[in-house]
Amino acid sequence: MNAPAASLLLGLAASRAPFALISRDAETIEVLTGDVHDVDLLADIPLHDATGTPREVLALVPFRQVRERGFACHDDGTPLRCLVVDDHVVLPREEALTDLPASPIALRNAGFDIDDESYADIVRRVIADEIGRGEGANFVIRRDFTADVDADPAVAALTWFRALLEHERGAYWTFAVVTDGHVAVGASPEAHVSAREGVVTMNPISGTFRHPAGGATAETLTEFLASTKETEELFMVVDEELKMMSAVCSDGGRITGPHLKEMSRLTHTEYVLRGRSRLDPRDILRETMFAPTVTGSPMQNACTVITRHERAPRGYYSGVAALFTPRADAGDTRIGDTGAGGGAPTHDLDAPILIRTAYLADGRLRVPVGATLVRHSDPYGEVGETHGKAAGVLGAIGAIPRDRIAEEAALAARVDAVDEDEPAAAPRRLADDPDIAALLASRNSRLAAFWLNPQSTAPVGPLHGRGAVVVDAEDRFTTMLAHQLRHLGLDARIVPWHRVTAEDVRDAELVVCGPGPGDPRDPGSERMRRMREIVTERRASGRPLLAVCLSHQILSHDVGLELAPLATPHQGLQKTVDVFGMPASIGFYNTFTARVAPGTTRVDDAEVAADSAGDVYALRGPGYASVQGHLESILSRDGMVTLERLVTHALKTAP
Repeated sequence: MNAPAASLLLGLAASRAPFALISRDAETIEVLTGDVHDVDLLADIPLHDATGTPREVLALVPFRQVRERGFACHDDGTPLRCLVVDDHVVLPREEALTDLPASPIALRNAGFDIDDESYADIVRRVIADEIGRGEGANFVIRRDFTADVDADPAVAALTWFRALLEHERGAYWTFAVVTDGHVAVGASPEAHVSAREGVVTMNPISGTFRHPAGGATAETLTEFLASTKETEELFMVVDEELKMMSAVCSDGGRITGPHLKEMSRLTHTEYVLRGRSRLDPRDILRETMFAPTVTGSPMQNACTVITRHERAPRGYYSGVAALFTPRADAGDTRIGDTGAGGGAPTHDLDAPILIRTAYLADGRLRVPVGATLVRHSDPYGEVGETHGKAAGVLGAIGAIPRDRIAEEAALAARVDAVDEDEPAAAPRRLADDPDIAALLASRNSRLAAFWLNPQSTAPVGPLHGRGAVVVDAEDRFTTMLAHQLRHLGLDARIVPWHRVTAEDVRDAELVVCGPGPGDPRDPGSERMRRMREIVTERRASGRPLLAVCLSHQILSHDVGLELAPLATPHQGLQKTVDVFGMPASIGFYNTFTARVAPGTTRVDDAEVAADSAGDVYALRGPGYASVQGHLESILSRDGMVTLERLVTHALKTAP
C-alpha cells in the first residue's frame, strides 16, 4: 500500500523501533517494520506465527552460518537476525528521497585494520601455501576499513541510504536495516539466490572490462570477450554455482546466457542458472551458502583457507540479506506443509549478497572488502583493489569526498565482477551489436550441452535400475556428478568421506569416489588416509569402482604410478585428450597428476591413457575405471558420453 513518505520516514529515527528500507526498482522504496528475533539456525527462521499463518521475514544471515554445512569459520556469535514484518509499506522513490536526511556523517580515526604491507604478505602466503598446494582455484581474503562515527545510528542509516539512492545506481538491492545495536546499509550489485513459484535462480558474474577513455566500443569490447583468461574465470564461477544448483534442483539447473551487464565504466559477463525445486526456501539458502565470488572454490576448502588467513570474523560480510515473502497461493497452509517432501513451499525467497555494505555498531563503522586471489595475482594489485572497493562504498554513502573515489580506484590493478558501479549512461547497448552478440554466443560452443539444454526430471537412462554410492571428498562437484549418474538411470546417493561405512564400500553396486582439494600424498591428512582406504579396499574387492580427479590420483598410486605436482596447475582448463581411443573434450581442475614413462599403455592390470609427456588422464582395469578430468564440469563437452563409457566398463568387467 502507499502512505505519505514524510510522516513515515521522519518518524523512523525517532521511534527507536527496528526497520528496514529496501529499493529493488527505480520507482519505489519498501519500508518494513516489525519485531526482531535472533535465531541459531536457518531452520529456526520464523516463517509462520503461532497459528501457522505465513509471515514475511527479512533475515540478515552472517557468514558464521556456514557451520550448518560443517564448514570452518571464525565464530564471533554474529546473530542470524530476523525482522518479522508487521507492516510493509511501499513509497514513491522520489517522494521518499526528499524526506531523508542529507547532511554528511563525519568519520574519525579512519583506516584499514590491516596495513597494506601486511595484506600483501597474506596474498603471497595464500598463493604459495594454498593455491600452490592444490587447495583450490581461487580464494577471497578480506580486510576492513574502519572509522569512528558520533552520529545517531538511525540518522546515519537514513543519511547513507539516501546517498546510495542518489549516487549508486544499478544495484540489485539498495537497503538499510536498523536494529537494536546494529546498522547495515549497502547497495548489493548481485543476487545470490532467489526462489519464486518453485523456480530457483542464481546469477554467477565474472569477468570485467574497464572502459577506455571515451567509453566502450564494439572494437574495444571484442578484445575482452576474446580473452581466454576472462572466459575461463566466468566458466569456473558457473561450475561452482552449478554444484549448488544440483543440490537443490531436481533438474540440476539449466544455463542461459552469456549476457553483458553494461555499466558506465565497466562491462561484466554473466550467466543465469535456473532449475525447479520444492525445497523449503530455508533449505535452499542453506545448500547455497555462500557465493564463490566472495569466498572462493571449492567452497568447503575456501572456508578453511579464509579461517587460516583472515585475522577476524567476517560478521555479515559475504552472507546474505534474505527476504522471505508469503506466496499469494499459500492460502491457509500450516506449519509442516513446506519442504522437499510434501506440498509447495509457502514462501518465495529473494537473497542478495552482503557486499558493498557499511556496518555500524557501538559507534564504529566497518566496511569489509575482499580481493579474489588466483595463482597469478599481484600482491600490490590486490592491495589496490581493496582500496578501490572501500573508496567506492565510502564515496557512495558520502563518507568521503566523491572525487577521492577515482584516486583510490586508480590503485587497483584489476576489478572483479561483483565490484561496481552505475548503469551505462549511453542509450546504445553494445550487446545489440550483431558482431558482439555472435562473439558472446560463441562461448557456449565450448560448453557441455547437458547443462545448456532442458533435462528430464525422471530420466530412464541406459543404466536404469543400478545403484551407486558417490563419495564426497569435500568438493561439491559430486552433486553435479550424482545428477549426471541419475540421468544415466542410476540411483545415486552422496555420502561424505567420513561417513562412508564398511557396508558402503563392500556392498554398493557401484562406488564413485569423487574429487577434492589437496595433495593426495599428504600423510597427515585424515581425509586422504580415508580416501586411500576406500579406493584400495574397493579395488581389491573387484566390485565396480569409478574414481574422479583426486580419487583418480589415489587409484593411480594404488596401481603403482608416480604422483607429482604439475608445473602449472590446471584450474578451469579445457583440454581434448584421448580416452582409450576416443578424443574427449574435458574440463580439468587439478594441481597434481599421475605420471608414467612416455609411451606406456599398461601398468599391472591397468590400461593407461596418457599424453606424450606421460601425464595420465584415465585408467581402466577389471571392475574399475578412473579419469583425471571433471566429466561433470560445464567445460566437459564430452563429459556424459565419457562418463557412460567408464561406468559401463566398470560394471561390465567386474568379476
